[in-house]
Amino acid sequence: MTSIEYMDWKQINDSLNEKGYSIIPKVLSPDECRHLSGLYDDDYLYRSIINMQRYRFGKGEYKYFNYPLPPTIQTIREMLYAPLSHLANEWMAKLGINTTFPSIHRQLIEQCNINHQMRPTPLILRYEAGGFNTLHQDLYGDVYFPFQVVFVLSQEGKDHCGGEFVMTEQIPRAQSKADVVHPNQGDALIFTTNFRPVKGGRGYYRAKMKHGISEVTDGIRYSLGIIFHDAA
Repeated sequence: MTSIEYMDWKQINDSLNEKGYSIIPKVLSPDECRHLSGLYDDDYLYRSIINMQRYRFGKGEYKYFNYPLPPTIQTIREMLYAPLSHLANEWMAKLGINTTFPSIHRQLIEQCNINHQMRPTPLILRYEAGGFNTLHQDLYGDVYFPFQVVFVLSQEGKDHCGGEFVMTEQIPRAQSKADVVHPNQGDALIFTTNFRPVKGGRGYYRAKMKHGISEVTDGIRYSLGIIFHDAA
């Protein structure tokens, strides 16, 4: 795994500020991607299995890990949280939101527990041909961190076709703007959970954003989702 401390956090923060998302290439090796996608069949690791079609979330399946998380996933969650917490607090200040995020992930989980959010949220998602995920946000409770990360575990054009990552941003007094993002296997895509601050004529306002997955037309697509807050 690429060392998180050596990532270009200025570029990452600039992209998050400007677009609401940032791609970090080649964080995981192909072997690490295969190892993580191989965990999908180990049902004892998971607290819940969700059939998207049943809940009208789309078509596909995802599984939420149980505690204790696999060591690699626990490490990723803790190490990515620390640098992102600084930008999260900058966003809250810009928007005049009276929320401060601790710099240590364990302390965020303690805040979640106080608010009865005790279920872990990291997950692995699997889509076969015809699978997709509707536009949504992963909030899960009153306490939520403004960023989350997805690691692409399979390669578009080789393991599957389609399945692009889609983000929409609500434009004031207009329709939503859509971005289609193409991360490769092993890339990390950091993106906003709910909104991003945008400078307007009267200061900053919240631009609401959602994300989803376009239809997979062939093959199987795997991804690992890292959500930093826990669920109620």
